[in-house]
Amino acid sequence: MTTLVSQQQQAGTTHALLSPSHRFCVAPMLDWTDRHERYFLRLLSRHTRLYTEMVTTGALLYGDAKRHLDYNPEEHPLALQLGGSDPVALAKCAELANQWAYDEINLNIGCPSDRVQSGRFGACLMAEPELVGQCIAAMKNVTDRPVTIKSRIGINEFDSDDFLKRFMQASYDAGCRIFIVHARIALLAGLSPKENRDIPPLNYDRVARMKALFPDCTIVLNGGINSLEQSAELLGTFDGVMLGREVYHNPYLLAQVDERVFGESAHGLSRADIMKKFLPYVQEQLLAGAALQHMTRHILGLYKGQPGGRLFRRHLSENAWKKQAGISVLEDACALAESN
Repeated sequence: MTTLVSQQQQAGTTHALLSPSHRFCVAPMLDWTDRHERYFLRLLSRHTRLYTEMVTTGALLYGDAKRHLDYNPEEHPLALQLGGSDPVALAKCAELANQWAYDEINLNIGCPSDRVQSGRFGACLMAEPELVGQCIAAMKNVTDRPVTIKSRIGINEFDSDDFLKRFMQASYDAGCRIFIVHARIALLAGLSPKENRDIPPLNYDRVARMKALFPDCTIVLNGGINSLEQSAELLGTFDGVMLGREVYHNPYLLAQVDERVFGESAHGLSRADIMKKFLPYVQEQLLAGAALQHMTRHILGLYKGQPGGRLFRRHLSENAWKKQAGISVLEDACALAESN
């Protein structure tokens, strides 16, 4: 059924971009948006743009690049998110992204964790807009794929329209035309990454003013978006929206995106239909040596709000981690969900 992209390339085939649009995106989330999660989400929406977890330049250049870069071709449109601040290293990674046929290369300028700061990448790079511009230029030199940025609206005491404009201008001058903006500042001392996702107040108006200042850019809004109704309203101002935790915890939300955001006919797939499509993938991955819990942890929210949802989650949580757990655990969970 599915093959690794590297295998697909060896066979001489190419993928077709399903949608160039950033109108609806699922955020890159460390430890969450791995290849199993992305395959599952693609069953719900053909056009939603998916992002990998952040991968550092060091992990690609000095580690197991294949493990980080391989994916299933069904995942397109798919972006690779990179973490780094060395233009030369980022350019080498952009070349790898070309080889693996990613649709976009995104630079992380938004992560506030101490570990990321110590590596001189993530949100702390907002204080070095010229360096970020050099990174963008170096990557664009080696690829014709979109090179994009995901940032905050500011950091620490740098909390103003002028600061964000100057940051964006440096990347714009280097050729960046797609900006994904989490509409909160990042406080790099005193708050954990989790707290930085919730405590700094949202400021959608600042991002809207950047849209007015950079009218030829695609501006995607991230932060605090938790429904398709809210997304539709925001798409009146912004070119796209990016959701993260809400999609992870309530994935069936994506089942309406192709119709309501991209104007396609509804696919009409129920939750049970989605699971029937997911089971062959799970079986294939089990035969390849993957652990069941590495896949089932991503689908616990599929029946959120449904009568059988609690039984579904409980059965998977209690059984998928067991050493000999196989496809029957998932089949039994589905039966419990659908019997209520």
